[in-house]
This record gives sequence, C-alpha cells and structure tokens, in this order.
Amino acid sequence: MKVLLPIKPEFVKKIFSGEKRYEFRKVIFKSKDIKTVVIYASSPISKIVGEFTIETIIKDSPEMIWGQTKDYAGITEDFFKKYFKGKNKAYAIEIKRCIQYQRPIELNKIGVKRAPQSFMYLK
Repeated sequence: MKVLLPIKPEFVKKIFSGEKRYEFRKVIFKSKDIKTVVIYASSPISKIVGEFTIETIIKDSPEMIWGQTKDYAGITEDFFKKYFKGKNKAYAIEIKRCIQYQRPIELNKIGVKRAPQSFMYLK
C-alpha cells in the first residue's frame, strides 16, 4: 500500500538531492503495510512529483529523533524544535530509494480532489 504525503517544495528538493533522508511527522499512518510514500509538493507546485520507499519509521522523543537523524535531516535544529514544540513523541520516516517523476501529476488524475492535511492512503 502507498500513502500520499504533502511536503513543502523546499523539502522535496532536498529529498531528491539526497540532503534530506528523513521526513518528520507528528502523526504517522496506522497501517503497517505502507512501503511507499507518494510525494505531493504543496503550493505553489501543487502536484505529485515523485515517490520514495520507506526504509524504516523511527518513533521516539523529539530529542532522541534529532540525535539520530540530524546529519541527514535537511532542516535546521531550530526548525525541528519549533515543529515538535510541546510534543513528547516524534516520527522520522527514513527514505530508502527516491524517484522523481519526469512529469508531475495532477491530483485529479489519480482520483483525488484535494491534498490531505497530513496524509492519505492510496491503493
């Protein structure tokens, strides 16, 4: 099974370059069958631009997650701390293999009306 994940264009660029090898989330999917993340680059791009295979998902405190992922986080520690402020758990999706599509895909081409707030399961 796949999941559609909206990601800011600046971070999408870092994922494709290899600078960002972890995608951080406050909430994670409940299904354990997710192997692939379909990347939706949020506004102003607003299109599906690629996908990546999940190596693993790390669940821990924000402090522990930062310690494990900071070298390939693709974000600053300050940004990370602001994102997880007030949270006692964090998730880091480790990116295994990434594919950038030659042509971005409109959401409606896959039967989706609008981008999800955090994620959406795809068949």
